[in-house]
Amino acid sequence: MIRLVVSTVLFSLLISSVLLAETNVSLSSVVAPLDNTADEPLIGAFSKSKATEFLDSASLQWQKQRKCFTCHTNFAYLYARPSLADNPVAHHQVREFAEELVQNRWPEEGPRWDAEVVAAAAALAFNDVATTGKLHAATRTALDRMWTIQQDDGGWDWLKCDWPPMESDDHYGVTLAAIAVGVAPDNYRDTPAAKAGMEKLRNYLAKNPPPTSHHQAMLLWAARYHSDLIDTDQKSATVDRLLKLQQPDGGWAVASLGDWKRADGNEQDTKTSDGYGTGFVLFALRQADVPSTDGAVQRGVQWLKSNQRQSGRWFSRSLYKDNKHFLSHAGSAFAIMALDACDAL
Repeated sequence: MIRLVVSTVLFSLLISSVLLAETNVSLSSVVAPLDNTADEPLIGAFSKSKATEFLDSASLQWQKQRKCFTCHTNFAYLYARPSLADNPVAHHQVREFAEELVQNRWPEEGPRWDAEVVAAAAALAFNDVATTGKLHAATRTALDRMWTIQQDDGGWDWLKCDWPPMESDDHYGVTLAAIAVGVAPDNYRDTPAAKAGMEKLRNYLAKNPPPTSHHQAMLLWAARYHSDLIDTDQKSATVDRLLKLQQPDGGWAVASLGDWKRADGNEQDTKTSDGYGTGFVLFALRQADVPSTDGAVQRGVQWLKSNQRQSGRWFSRSLYKDNKHFLSHAGSAFAIMALDACDAL
């Protein structure tokens, strides 16, 4: 009996160590996740640890191999990672890389694009709020730098490489900048630079209405922190529009949120629910105070919990071309953010 008990304890410790290793990947030990594919089997039951493993591995591998930040992978990671398990070795390493980008690489080499400044400011500010609750020096540097490259019309010269929904037009960058200012801790919005910049930003939005449902959802998110960016009627209309785009299975298809053209000549799939569409819309609806108990929200949550893949990710077909489908990385981040916002983690 004693031998059986000891064996059981040792087995439990072994399993615990394996699970810890899976969720405690580091830059030195990271193994690239398998490619994002539509035919990857479902996991069967929602796994928070597998989601953690995928997001850690995808972000660290991108950092290790490409040595840069992108909206669809490691910037998205900084938004989502605080919602997941503790033991944040990977989280710390990605965050440290972002701080190094702002504090060391920018002074020496400059940002690659103006979009990198806004994206870094937003991701770091969101991460600050979810972790220390204090505005980090690197975050303040990125936020302050945003205003030095803001254009006269209140927008930014965004990265437009036809990679929607994040890297295809200026409007996305404007709402992301508003989110960065609004979420930043320590009353950053009250600084003179932020006040002046936000005034120009408001003028831009007044003259440039959101052109797609995705842009409208981004504005819902920004209005969480700046209520004057959208009036009550606009807010209700956007919520109704997003709810009408829900698919019969409870999810949302990201392609249904815009009118983007593909580079490969294939048709967009506006009917198949995916991780990005479902996670992003659910998160935006919660920012607009749609209750987590709402029937449509609950169906969306159920879709997310039923459609995680064995790797821990949620698949999202690229809106650009059928190749790497890196939108799955951002989709998996938004899936976690949505589940957290719906009290479903």
